[in-house]
Amino acid sequence: MFVDKVEVTVKAGDGGDGKVSFRRERFVDRGGPNGGDGGQGGSVVLVASRNENTLANFRHAPKLSAEPGQPGDKSKKRGKSGANLMIKVPVGTVVLDDKGETVADLVKDGQEETIMSGGRGGFGNAHFTSSIRQAPNFAEKGEKCLPQSLTMEIKMIADVGLVGMPNAGKSTLLAAISNARPEIADYPFTTLTPSLGVVDVDSKFSFLMADIPGLIEGASQGKGLGIQFLRHIERTKVLVHIVDVYDDNVSKNYQIIQNELKAYSPILVKRPQVVVLNKIDGYDKAKLDEKLATIKKILPRSAKLMAISALAGTGLGELKNTIKQVIQSARAAEAKKAELSGADIPVIKLDTVPDTWEVTKTKNKYSVNGARIEQFARRTDFDNPDGVARLRDIMKKMGILKELEKKGIKPGNRISIGESYSIEY
Repeated sequence: MFVDKVEVTVKAGDGGDGKVSFRRERFVDRGGPNGGDGGQGGSVVLVASRNENTLANFRHAPKLSAEPGQPGDKSKKRGKSGANLMIKVPVGTVVLDDKGETVADLVKDGQEETIMSGGRGGFGNAHFTSSIRQAPNFAEKGEKCLPQSLTMEIKMIADVGLVGMPNAGKSTLLAAISNARPEIADYPFTTLTPSLGVVDVDSKFSFLMADIPGLIEGASQGKGLGIQFLRHIERTKVLVHIVDVYDDNVSKNYQIIQNELKAYSPILVKRPQVVVLNKIDGYDKAKLDEKLATIKKILPRSAKLMAISALAGTGLGELKNTIKQVIQSARAAEAKKAELSGADIPVIKLDTVPDTWEVTKTKNKYSVNGARIEQFARRTDFDNPDGVARLRDIMKKMGILKELEKKGIKPGNRISIGESYSIEY
């Protein structure tokens, strides 16, 4: 079954808790703290594979969880890290978060993308020894990872997208010039899923062509097959628009498809086009010339217009060469645009958590918000007084306690940290 869009719940592994432990051996005076750190939680990693062609497996297993890290142990033993969850997906898979923003875009075979990192393991008490804290009786908890809802969808990696009304001959053309073998029949909507084929133009040049299931008027409102498969031509460089020469009004049918493409994405109608009148074998030449002249009047100036018979093989060599030229021009324009925009300049991403924080007072309630201090709170064992004392020390060093004092906090008042934690001043 071809499935090109699924919703999944992803959870990376929690970090392991740090260990509180002291070395206790005969004849060893003041052995000191020796609690080890917790292990790193496993991450969720997607791997693009050309051997995968559907997301159907995720319909029955929508929850993806990596292994948690193990807690630390005595003798400064670090807990075992959780194994990463490696998931194979088709090349062309895009991952979106609940806001519709792109989390990962896997466009190359073998490409790996971490879509959720595992939680960091907590430090054991051996980590906190110092000249003034020689016997720390606390350890950190491992970072917890909350489940996240993501959407995965396939957008085929193809140079050319075939569009047109049902029964225009798209599948016949794809089968005639490529290695694809789509279903072909004389009834509408024969093609129910996108097909992909490799077209060899000559010994040095080939391209990928995708056959998109037939559109009809009103597809953008859900009629026919709707526009559910149009995502597969978003990456294409060239659109080949097939029109049945036997249609009573070729210009109208061409315009219908253009309108549906525009309704889906205005960018698509600006792609380079090759418009093809198909099924010309046995067709009256005078009428053919008339239809070519009619449709040419409404085409974009840069569009190429051709007449072929996919079934009889008429004009296919010329068509392949024309598509080759358009692709080469599109690639050159794309490369020049990338060069001018500096798209190849690497972007440095900082994984550090910002130290900024904010203190607010509402009546007698005091709240502290900030990524760094909330991270420390998540790693604090609030059942351990020494652990809470350490959190207060951190807040003092960051200047948070001083700001709370300026806002009039009194002993016994509660301080909320983020949405889930609180301590007493």
